[in-house]
Amino acid sequence: MSVYSKPITFAVLSVVVILIGTVVTMFIPLLLPSTQPVSDYVKPYTAVELEGRDIYIREGCNNCHTQTVRPLRTEVARYGEYSKPEEFAYDRPFLWGSRRTGPDLNRVGGKYPDSWHYKHLNSPQSMFPRSNMPPYGWLAERKLDTSYTVKKIKVLGYGYTPEEVNAQITEYKRKVTSADYSSKEMRDRVTPPELRGELTEMDALVAYLQKLGRDVKNLQKKSVVPVAEAKEATLKNPYAGSKEAEEAGEDIYEKNCKACHGDDGKGGIGPNLTDSEWKYGGSDADIFTSISGGRPGGMPDWGRTLGTDNIWKVITYIRSLEKK
Repeated sequence: MSVYSKPITFAVLSVVVILIGTVVTMFIPLLLPSTQPVSDYVKPYTAVELEGRDIYIREGCNNCHTQTVRPLRTEVARYGEYSKPEEFAYDRPFLWGSRRTGPDLNRVGGKYPDSWHYKHLNSPQSMFPRSNMPPYGWLAERKLDTSYTVKKIKVLGYGYTPEEVNAQITEYKRKVTSADYSSKEMRDRVTPPELRGELTEMDALVAYLQKLGRDVKNLQKKSVVPVAEAKEATLKNPYAGSKEAEEAGEDIYEKNCKACHGDDGKGGIGPNLTDSEWKYGGSDADIFTSISGGRPGGMPDWGRTLGTDNIWKVITYIRSLEKK
């Protein structure tokens, strides 16, 4: 008698075949090195970065922010290079996410200076008035607990010795509490006086955010702007003196630049735009290069985000600030 006429036997055999197929096609590949790519340029989280990651998870940041850039033109244009499997070799658990109430953070590391993150975490609405992100200023009022850090590192297999873990914590504490820390003014503004000499939970979260995507960026980092942009930067501003372009540039400035450079361009986290000191040469071509390619120390590159046309309009608006 055919197995097809025996429903129970057929069901059992079907389940067995499906289970074997599942093991062969899914579980066995998980054990193969080729499905777990690693790269020398991706480094494990340091002790402080790992503590910041735990705070990120604890506060549910992954409920609103994804950490994966899909290989779509629009996403690459907005966030940068699409995500690679090896980037997540040290992520346990993965924090890819599935919805974006807030922007993707996979490439946020190094995009802004630490001071930007301190201010934004303390009061998101001070940076983006329409932001629905809650304030996390209270994180600066809590001393970072590192009593379990060595155990966490051991469980995750990052390879750091207890001495290296303690050295990482000490070094980062020295960095953020030193008098020459580049973001000292903003950190002191959000941190209570009694904790300014200690590591806080906000310090750890900022360290973690600055790690995201930074290994990939360091690999791809170039010392000059792309050739096409460099050629544009040798030209004169096609919108110089145009009132219409100035108004369009003001709108672009409001959406992208005001958070760091202030309402009237007189500075804040970023430098004053109404004088000539910040402009690294002062010509429109020099300003174009600064905006398009970014500057060391915190100015992100806006070339791919804004595009050539919009950068010239912003420059037209910046020039108008000198006359006010």
